[in-house]
Amino acid sequence: MKSDEKRSHRLNYLLKYYLTNPKEYDLYLRAKQMGVTDSTAKDYIRTVIIQAQKICSK
Repeated sequence: MKSDEKRSHRLNYLLKYYLTNPKEYDLYLRAKQMGVTDSTAKDYIRTVIIQAQKICSK
């Protein structure tokens, strides 16, 4: 699996998780369980929250 595919799968998973449990710290812990660095986890969080806001505003 290519790295961009892996990132996409991870972000989709985290987005689904965040929509059912909108707690930023839990999202961070879930991202860290995937074995990513702190900076990558924070990047995932920002991306997921932005996507969730777009979904909720529709």
